[in-house]
Amino acid sequence: MESFYIITNQLKDRDYSVTIEIKDYIERKGKRVILAQKDEEGFIVPGTIPEDVDCGLVLGGDGTLIRAIRDLEGNKLPLLGINIGTLGYLADVELKDYKSAIDRLCEEEPKVEKRMMLEGGTMSSGEKDLAVNDIVLTREGNLRIVQFNVYVNGTLLNTYQADGVIICTPTGSTGYNLSAGGPVVEPTASLIVITPICSHALNTSSVVLSAEDDVEVEICEGRYGRQEKVALCYDGAVQRQLVSGDRVKIRKSDAKAHLVKLSEEVL
Repeated sequence: MESFYIITNQLKDRDYSVTIEIKDYIERKGKRVILAQKDEEGFIVPGTIPEDVDCGLVLGGDGTLIRAIRDLEGNKLPLLGINIGTLGYLADVELKDYKSAIDRLCEEEPKVEKRMMLEGGTMSSGEKDLAVNDIVLTREGNLRIVQFNVYVNGTLLNTYQADGVIICTPTGSTGYNLSAGGPVVEPTASLIVITPICSHALNTSSVVLSAEDDVEVEICEGRYGRQEKVALCYDGAVQRQLVSGDRVKIRKSDAKAHLVKLSEEVL
């Protein structure tokens, strides 16, 4: 690899000291480096992503890597996470090991994993967004359960009385899905997992679907016709408020996350 694009979490590296250290190391090896341009909210400025780079280095934690994938929406640039955050499950390299990682990138062709993503949108507003890990619908306000109708390819699959519902990718299976009792899935697989959150039932297990299935979640009315309020979250970051009667359609996205893998860990 000859050219690198560095995406930095400005909250983790406020003075860019780590970024400059890594940039200098790469340039001393005779390679080219471009630093990502960020807006005031920390997102990559649209239209500034170079087309002639070989690899993106994401400096931060898992949240930074997920945001970078979403910002690159549809771009096939392979990304390597260098963990300078608190959670580095997706980030493949710890900061102390960055030199050996860059040496390998410069000397050999790395393995790049293509990870499935989800696309979700509300039928009422038409707004759509992408998720690397999961799309979650969860109750807002008072501590009471909400009824969710889940349809697969237009047919009612199940009705959950629960705090919420998680629809996740294989990559996201080790996140909120795992905490809610869902299965761990091999990350490069192509499938969709549905897991209820604190379901009010004795026998409610996760459901594993084909990646080609279309999922639709309906927020039902509460008791006595009460309107329920639900938060719709994409990767725990982008949030929309929904109410009874709203429906969310979820499917496999055409876009994929491209992650450089230097470690030999399976998950």
